[in-house]
Amino acid sequence: MGSASSRPLAGVRVLDLTNVLAGPYCCHQLVHLGADVVKIEPVGRGDLARQLGADPALNQKLMGVSFLAQNAGKRSVTLNLKDPRGKDLFKRLVMGARVLVENFRPGVMDRLGLGWSVLSALNPKLIYCAISGFGQDGPWAHRPAYDQIIQGASGVMAITGDETSAPLRVGYPIADTVGGITAAFAIAAALNDRERGAFIDVSMLEAVLATMGWVVSNWLIAGQEPHAQGNENPTSAPSGAFRAGGGLINIAANKDEQWEALCAHLGRDDLVAHPDYATREDRKRNRTALKAALEETLVTRPAREWARELNRKGVPAGAVLTVPETLAMPQIAERGLVAEFTDVPGVGRDISVVRTGVRINGAAPAVCTPPPQLGAHTDEVFGALGLSESEVSALRAEGVL
Repeated sequence: MGSASSRPLAGVRVLDLTNVLAGPYCCHQLVHLGADVVKIEPVGRGDLARQLGADPALNQKLMGVSFLAQNAGKRSVTLNLKDPRGKDLFKRLVMGARVLVENFRPGVMDRLGLGWSVLSALNPKLIYCAISGFGQDGPWAHRPAYDQIIQGASGVMAITGDETSAPLRVGYPIADTVGGITAAFAIAAALNDRERGAFIDVSMLEAVLATMGWVVSNWLIAGQEPHAQGNENPTSAPSGAFRAGGGLINIAANKDEQWEALCAHLGRDDLVAHPDYATREDRKRNRTALKAALEETLVTRPAREWARELNRKGVPAGAVLTVPETLAMPQIAERGLVAEFTDVPGVGRDISVVRTGVRINGAAPAVCTPPPQLGAHTDEVFGALGLSESEVSALRAEGVL
């Protein structure tokens, strides 16, 4: 577990009603920052992510890899929110919580009688965060939304790939992840106001558009419609991915001094003197021919060797790696991004999962418990509300817990 200084949300109770990725990823951030996250799951089946992932045996055990990836440190309870007794128990949990996170379609919690107006009356300091594909209102509010739907609706797919492959899906659930980070950021900000609650409405579509920066601004301000650029950086040249020995190398020689240092190291001073490449705009205009000329030399040696040498010369460069290659790098190991849990209940073996990519006062925020089995903390959490063992057992037998 991280030190006290790396756990700024210690003492904050979060009720996590979320499913699959955007919401669980939000609460993954909060639990690593010290929050007490109680994951409230449907009786019998739990979060759908428990059945998702590359290991079918774990899916059968309701401990799918997709669940393991972002639920370490949380406590799991099962609760039937459609049963009046389940609703009452949920309201009691809300009265002792500071934050609630849900990613149902807009209106679901209201139909359950557990919407913002009801819960904020019970707990005026409650921070209620609703994550949805398109937001709580507007003409698309009630559309179903998954990551790829948002990638397509946001324009992300239209600018991913090149002229022959676009539109192309980004290779991981970027919309879910951005939505989750955006929600965690907004919750952390709302917690700064200790006296009042808040209703936070996170639209994954809007969150993704907000991260697209100059792509969106080039259209809004300059009237330039974005299009797929492949591995090329349209703002400069030579800047992009180049063929080298054994794979690709990314090079970003964006400044004149970097351009000149690149050519000097490759032994291509002829390119510096060439009139087609005299200025940044010349190099951008003639980037295809320039790329081919540089690759004549780059293919003669491995990408990783070039990268080491070019970085020493002040030219930003890096080999294009696979995920396993990246995770094996000392840079990752030495900073403690990957957490290891031994003999995880429900899994039957050790697992490794990533933390948050943040350090606070030199320490990487961490949790001390692995992802929980479904309902592993039901007795503990509801016992703390005053229910006896026999009451918990009876409610469990009747499908309420």
